[in-house]
Amino acid sequence: MDGPIGSISYLEKSNNQACLMKVEYWHKDFQWNGISFSSTSEIIDFADQNFPELHTFIREWFGEKGRITMITSGSTGTPKTIGLYREHMVNSSKATASYFSLSNGSRVLLCLPLGYIAGRMMLVRSMVMGWQLDVINPSASLDIPQNVLYDFSAMVPLQLANSIDQLENIQTLIVGGGQISDDLSKKTEHLKTKVYATYGMTETITHVALSPENRAAGKKDEEKIFTALAGIHFSTDKRGCLIISAPSISSSEVVTNDIVKLISDRSFIWLGRYDHVINSGGLKLLPELIEAKYRNLINTDYFVYGLPDEVLGQKLVLFVEGEERSNLYKEIIDFQQRHSDDVSKYEIPKRVMFAKNFIRTETGKVNRKKTVARLLTSGKDLNLLNG
Repeated sequence: MDGPIGSISYLEKSNNQACLMKVEYWHKDFQWNGISFSSTSEIIDFADQNFPELHTFIREWFGEKGRITMITSGSTGTPKTIGLYREHMVNSSKATASYFSLSNGSRVLLCLPLGYIAGRMMLVRSMVMGWQLDVINPSASLDIPQNVLYDFSAMVPLQLANSIDQLENIQTLIVGGGQISDDLSKKTEHLKTKVYATYGMTETITHVALSPENRAAGKKDEEKIFTALAGIHFSTDKRGCLIISAPSISSSEVVTNDIVKLISDRSFIWLGRYDHVINSGGLKLLPELIEAKYRNLINTDYFVYGLPDEVLGQKLVLFVEGEERSNLYKEIIDFQQRHSDDVSKYEIPKRVMFAKNFIRTETGKVNRKKTVARLLTSGKDLNLLNG
């Protein structure tokens, strides 16, 4: 790379005197919405004027402490404030750029909210690597400029679904913040854009592993295998949950609540969340695996959840967003009977519940726990089908 970070100098006037200043953690080729910068103060002023949500972040980034405050999404628990080291964020940026062979001068599109780690890391990568960053409104339905060729971008599944016909000018796209459904994955097959699913979290400074989602990205089979970025290795604990060893981006191992099938110390298949496991009559049911089996049957958002039951301990309940389908339970029974080799009778929900709207986090993920709590206490949006 030309002009590595930490070694850029420029002349800045202070008190009518020219003095030599050393700029760290941004590259001389970095552009933000077509604007180039010659000092950190110019970057800070530009952020303040155009992106007030970055007021604290941008100052911490260029501050002396090198500690960056981040808030987790709250999709698997209460949102919390954590501190990340700037050095680790730099290393993460380099690993992503290396994986996709993105050099300084690459043009990238940012369409994620700048209040959270995913959007901020797109900014960080651009500053660190010297990319040309274009920022657009991070809405669910994007208006992607079509007169520009983008080397790289990042989206959530909902944005991908709503923008599937606008992606031809994006060479590489990573998708995170939720699972890519089988139906959505199939819709990416015709694209020339290389689409990758990501695995990661705020604590790992976004993604630590990637899985090709379409043929353009190198997908070869139906199983979604996540492969680590450089310098990252995997193991599992006694629960079968993933442990991430990544010295370049974390001072200690990250023990997750994600149940995985370990392929090697560099790759795995994601199975589900340990804190979502349903213990029904002594059987441990993985909601995410069950949900995947019904994807061709239900064309709206849904999830399965364990509710208390006097006999079973927990019973499997299906929550569906949208209008009630009175024949859905019968369709599930018929579906299981036709696919009994793949769908166990224990994976048939004991009850189906319909809700007009699920509760979601600010990043668009369904909050299962809060959704269930609201529906069971209010009952206003709830229609029931008993199994």
